[in-house]
Amino acid sequence: MTLAAVLNKVVQKKPLTIAVAAAEDLETIEAVQEAVSQGLAKFILYGDERKIYEVMRNHRPSLLNHENVVLAHASSVTEAAQRAVESVQANQAHIVMKGNLPTSTILKAVLHKEYGLRTGNVLSHVAVFDVQDRTVIVTDAAMNIAPGLNEKVQILQNAVQVAKAIGIDIPKVAPIAAVEVVNPAMTATTDAALLTQMNRRGQIKGCLVDGPLALDNAVNIEAAQHKGIQSEVAGCADILLVPNIETGNVLYKSLIYFAKAKVGAVLAGAKAPIVLTSRADSAESKLYSLALAISVAQQDQ
Repeated sequence: MTLAAVLNKVVQKKPLTIAVAAAEDLETIEAVQEAVSQGLAKFILYGDERKIYEVMRNHRPSLLNHENVVLAHASSVTEAAQRAVESVQANQAHIVMKGNLPTSTILKAVLHKEYGLRTGNVLSHVAVFDVQDRTVIVTDAAMNIAPGLNEKVQILQNAVQVAKAIGIDIPKVAPIAAVEVVNPAMTATTDAALLTQMNRRGQIKGCLVDGPLALDNAVNIEAAQHKGIQSEVAGCADILLVPNIETGNVLYKSLIYFAKAKVGAVLAGAKAPIVLTSRADSAESKLYSLALAISVAQQDQ
């Protein structure tokens, strides 16, 4: 399912509520405006109420007194993050969105032992790309620096959850390495082989895993055939599970800046999806990220 199709699908359902932490900046308000104009979601905007009001009055006056936009004052970004997370815990909202505050601040609130959204699982970044007429999921490009085998299992499961939310019933997962054969000196290959075996024995469910696979063998059927790789995953992987954050981050940015791919991303593994937009994200990417988070949240409704 393309990102545009995900957007169209969620718009047709009853809108969920998104709690925005520190909403007092133009980029955040523009994302809210675009989402509201398409009937995508309702919003609770936590932050300095006077500043939020001024941004809306000066730039997006149509949001003033809008029935789907509620302002909630917070005296600091820390309080805004806490209240946004608490609103999800209290079932007043379904998704947390990062506004104009450091990522560390929102994550500290999400992981708080008393009011946070911890599940005991690893949190991981899941990015969905539309590239060359296909949908490809990349994980983890932003959260886990050098995950071990147990962390990779949870990162994989988070990505499978997102894949199912956008209509991929049995996602094909390729643990990526530099080569497609197991080399004991290369941890990425041994972890990939273990993940594959765990999947075959039913320890990892709801997907097909095969690896190690180099990137070309994972996404290009001719490359896989040329190497003589016999696999249901090779050449048609839905999920690319990268071995570390450097690989994921470079792949993520290469797809955006070289391939001009469309992208939406969400942080998975908590009790509710989390949207971590940045100033560098395009308006379209922010909208797709919101749609992706809503699709994941709707899965649990």
